[in-house]
Amino acid sequence: MTQPNDSTAGLSRPVRARRSVLYVPANNSRAMEKAAGLACDAVIIDLEDAVGPDDKARARGTLKNWLSEIRSADKEYVIRINALASEWGGDDLEAACACLPDAILLPKAERAGDILEAEAILSDLDPEEEIRLWAMVETPRGISNAVSIADTGNRSQGRLDCLVAGTNDLAKDTGVVLPDGRSFMQPWLMQIILAARAAGLDALDGVYNNFRDPDGFRSECETGRLMGFDGKTLIHPAQIEAANDVFGADADAITVAHSIVAAFSKAENAGKGVIQIDGKMVERLHLEQAEKLLKKAALQQNPKQDGVAR
Repeated sequence: MTQPNDSTAGLSRPVRARRSVLYVPANNSRAMEKAAGLACDAVIIDLEDAVGPDDKARARGTLKNWLSEIRSADKEYVIRINALASEWGGDDLEAACACLPDAILLPKAERAGDILEAEAILSDLDPEEEIRLWAMVETPRGISNAVSIADTGNRSQGRLDCLVAGTNDLAKDTGVVLPDGRSFMQPWLMQIILAARAAGLDALDGVYNNFRDPDGFRSECETGRLMGFDGKTLIHPAQIEAANDVFGADADAITVAHSIVAAFSKAENAGKGVIQIDGKMVERLHLEQAEKLLKKAALQQNPKQDGVAR
């Protein structure tokens, strides 16, 4: 049982731009080297689906050297491990922790206990609490328990930072056919977004499998943005530009955000909960949204800076 919601209880979370998050196989050194120079906001180095059973030990063994040598400062690095219940999960988690990534991605999170188990192991491997957790919600049970999974991020010292929709596994388990059947999946995806927002976490949309269909990909990005996702997970570098464009802060939104921040900073508006800007009523919740958007916009221009201190 998770503790009651408390958005201030978890570890301090930096505001990050996560428009484009690219999966890269851990056993493909050429792809990993290339990823360091790409314009994606984050890289997920995959020890799970992208690496066959016979290659997992080798991929795990070379991961630390690669990450220490090639890591670039302008993006997040996340390592997706195999499920802790699998024969590879424990070794994956230990190897991933030794690499000191920004986060470790747990696949097939189905209950709060999956997050708590990983945190318990990390408390010994990473006592300084530098490594965060991301969780993939990609099964019917995971969707059903999305709120309790997300709420682990609200516990004191909670590491959970982001929920990732695993649309391919969700399609497999439910029989929904992608991409045409994605409209039937949207209520489940909204459950992920609502759970993430209730806990103050980011939420990332699932992958689009046909990287040779740029129009279909952009359309799915636009739908995902309207739904409230912070960004999209990607399977190919060709998808980065469109994801950055669709999920980025546009010029008009930035202008409005600046006007909201400027208005609330005036002495006559100090302490006010609601003010009027150009004939519209604006609340302090809009100020919080504006400040977060401006931090993300700044990161898009200068990825090496962080939104807040870790």
